Amino acid sequence: MSTPRFKKDKEIIVEYESQVKEIRAQLVEQQKCLDQQTEMRVQLLQDLQDFFRKKAEIEMEYSRNLEKLAERFMAKTRSTKDHQQYKKDQNLLSPVNCWYLLLNQVRRESKDHATLSDIYLNNVIMRFMQISEDSTRLLKKSKEIAFQLQEDLMKVLNELYTVMKTYHMYHSESINAESKLKEAEKQEEKQIGRGDPVFSIRMEDKYQRRSSVKKIEKMKEKRQAKYSENKLKSIKARNEYLLTLEATNSSVFKYYIHDLPDLIDCCDLGYHASLNRALRTYLSAEYNLETSRHEGLDIIENAVDSLDPRSDRQRFMEMYPTAFCPPTKFEFQSHMGDEVCQISVQQPVNGELILRFQQLQSRLATLKIENEEVKKTSEATLTTIQDMVTIEDYDVSECFHHSRSTESVKSTVSETYLSKPSIAKRRANQQETEQFYFMKFREFLDGSNLISKLQAKHDLLKRTLGDGHRADYMTTRHPNGLFKTLTGTRRARPRSVFNVRLFNGNLESFIKPWTTELTHSTSGTHSEACWGGLCCLPSLFSSISPALNRVSPHAARVLFCLSLIRL
Repeated sequence: MSTPRFKKDKEIIVEYESQVKEIRAQLVEQQKCLDQQTEMRVQLLQDLQDFFRKKAEIEMEYSRNLEKLAERFMAKTRSTKDHQQYKKDQNLLSPVNCWYLLLNQVRRESKDHATLSDIYLNNVIMRFMQISEDSTRLLKKSKEIAFQLQEDLMKVLNELYTVMKTYHMYHSESINAESKLKEAEKQEEKQIGRGDPVFSIRMEDKYQRRSSVKKIEKMKEKRQAKYSENKLKSIKARNEYLLTLEATNSSVFKYYIHDLPDLIDCCDLGYHASLNRALRTYLSAEYNLETSRHEGLDIIENAVDSLDPRSDRQRFMEMYPTAFCPPTKFEFQSHMGDEVCQISVQQPVNGELILRFQQLQSRLATLKIENEEVKKTSEATLTTIQDMVTIEDYDVSECFHHSRSTESVKSTVSETYLSKPSIAKRRANQQETEQFYFMKFREFLDGSNLISKLQAKHDLLKRTLGDGHRADYMTTRHPNGLFKTLTGTRRARPRSVFNVRLFNGNLESFIKPWTTELTHSTSGTHSEACWGGLCCLPSLFSSISPALNRVSPHAARVLFCLSLIRL
């Protein structure tokens, strides 16, 4: 069995010094790493400052451009009537209101972006500068502490080196003393072996041998004492070495496991929290910018929702009352003292008027049917146009979907409403439909204008001729078989120019002898007050007397005779 090979002192020292050298190199590298970390942070903070400084310049330039844009168009509108109306009561046409709100939104965005630029310059950048200064200052203090800790660690390692060498020295002396003791013991054994009893030895030789044994015993005692002393010192040195070794390992472990993270934390002291606050200031500014922008856009959206053509038409006509107010009616201009201002129904023009009334009635019935068909076609075409112009093709959210591939963005944009083939086709269809609509609308207007003129003549002839000349040819049969009076737009009956009071002013007493046996009768419509009054009970005669007093005497006589026939 081979004996184990023990390391020599020199090998142990070389190995220990190599390990300490590695630790020393690590300590130097740690200092460099802390310096590099701080340099990277300072550079990052400098880049952030430069970035926000440039962004502030861009925001300010954008703010100025928005202000110029708004001012350019506001200057054009300040002298207009719409602007004066807007400053007075803000009662504008809905498109004009949208335009003013759009300009106000541009001004609002201009102020917001100027505020954002000021926040970047005087708040966010200042925070980054302070963080950079704090990082440099904290690194300096942390390096001082780290240097002190490393010095203490090196002292512990040097102390271990000293204790280890002391242990090696005492252990070597102990080994040497042990070997000398063993050598003395061997000599003693040899001397004792020579001391076997031989009776033939002379007295002188016996005295010399006894003296040698005493010397060997004395030398053995000295070496035994030396060995014991060195052995004790070796034991104490080994114990001290083991204690120091444990303390050194504990110190090294504590430095690497606890002290270094604490040192790094000292370098990071407040860095992340301060950076968090600075970036949250940026986020707060951007979010509030978006909030302000959304508030303005909500106002514009409400105005867009309020786009109403009918209300705008009313406002437009109220804005120009002199242009759109209906003129006064044309009055009859008598000539050379002619005081008659009504259509004359005396013979021989009476028959001609009745024939003309009948022709107008027939012509109106035909025109109304034709114009109603044109109106339906026009309304259907208008509905088609409204469907075209109200199609919900304004959602462009797909264009803002971020993708790593730029091709997908281009393809998305190309498929939108803005693609040239699509918009060209839409506009061609819209213009064709608009052309057809205006053709039908003009046809409807021409027909309705003609109907309006003929209806006015018809109504005037009807009022002039009165219901006394009512006949079957003056009625049209209703689909349910009943007779329906053809009436146009009801107008106020002109006041009679005659001041004669008929029937002595009391119709009831005048016709009472003929109506004593009358118990009930059919009643007419409210529009035929004269007919209904004459056909009702005698208690109603007093209510129609003023109506008869407003017609000409001839017409009153005709109505009265016809009423007697019906009775």
